[in-house]
Amino acid sequence: MSRRTYPPARPPRPDRARRLAPVLLLALLAPAACGRLAGPLSADPGDAADRPAPVATQPGGSAAPTAARTGGAADPTDGQPPGPGDDALGLPDPCALVRKAEAEQLAGRGLDDGRPVGDTCTYTAPVDGPTAQVEVFVGEGAKTYLDTERALGHETRALSGVGDEAYATDDSVFVNASGRWVAVRLVRLNAPEENREPLEALARAVAGRL
Repeated sequence: MSRRTYPPARPPRPDRARRLAPVLLLALLAPAACGRLAGPLSADPGDAADRPAPVATQPGGSAAPTAARTGGAADPTDGQPPGPGDDALGLPDPCALVRKAEAEQLAGRGLDDGRPVGDTCTYTAPVDGPTAQVEVFVGEGAKTYLDTERALGHETRALSGVGDEAYATDDSVFVNASGRWVAVRLVRLNAPEENREPLEALARAVAGRL
């Protein structure tokens, strides 16, 4: 029995290999190209400037104070009560502590109505007459006045039985009762010893009103 023979396989033709080369190269490069196109797009530098700045929040989700967002300093006193002062002691009206009639008796002549300024009251003689004036201080101003007199070396004498403590100089008296200080100063062109008893009597009357 005769065997069937086949002709030898022919090698591919060079011109066909050249035609297939671009197709194979494109098939190899396509996945890489698709990966680059599928990646994130570059951001426009101008987009960040147009976006609003994030607002800081406090625990619980509430917005931070306005001052913190705008760069301003917060007021450290916000929400805090004012500190205690002389008002906490219930200081009386200085013009009520020394009445006009008492001031005139001390000055030895008629005076204008009392002029209150802060924690002081001043009775002044009319400008067309002799000089005379009565000044009343309450609170820290009265205590400071006494401390100043002592610092200047002016003689102060204690008054017994007047308030919690009381002192007198040639032209003034100082009374402390229930933690409240009052000072009365007389301006008068006369001998200082003439004013001693009237000043002490007025100090006792003032102590009884505190």
